[in-house]
Amino acid sequence: MGPSFFARPAATVAANLIGYTLLVEGVGGIIVETEAYDRDDPASHSFAGPTRRNASMFGPPGHAYVYRSYGLHWCLNLVCEEASAVLLRALEPTDHLEVMAERRGLSDPRRLCAGPGRLSQALGVTLTQDGLPLDRPPFAWREPAAPVSVEAGTRIGISRGVETPWRFVLAESRFVSKPLPRTKG
Repeated sequence: MGPSFFARPAATVAANLIGYTLLVEGVGGIIVETEAYDRDDPASHSFAGPTRRNASMFGPPGHAYVYRSYGLHWCLNLVCEEASAVLLRALEPTDHLEVMAERRGLSDPRRLCAGPGRLSQALGVTLTQDGLPLDRPPFAWREPAAPVSVEAGTRIGISRGVETPWRFVLAESRFVSKPLPRTKG
């Protein structure tokens, strides 16, 4: 998972990340939900240009971009090409669930990492990881053990660019933050 993996369009990276395992200091799980944001996207932090808060997004691909959401929760993003990034929305916990449960103050595995704030809290992600390269500690990666089925839908929790289908989930995963709407037919 070197910089070349991330030096691609954010939507491509977001879809390709589904099924990979991410560990932060040995704690983590399988990525089951992501969202993509690029520089031309009105919902992206990079849309209005560089600031102190989003500086990592304008750095090289393959680095972490961590920010605080609503002044409450840290969110972990993976920087891609040209001021774009992938927000990690949910993991299926697999490694050191006891550490995640202690950090989150609950034991239900389904709720440990279902949502970007919960995910970051469970993994111990804070501003100290902002700007760090993703191809060395504290980060570690494992490829999917088998091919995965990925579904796409519209992003959630935003007010602009909501129609963009850049939310990706592992099909049938019970660990996503919110299921994709089912189409009738």
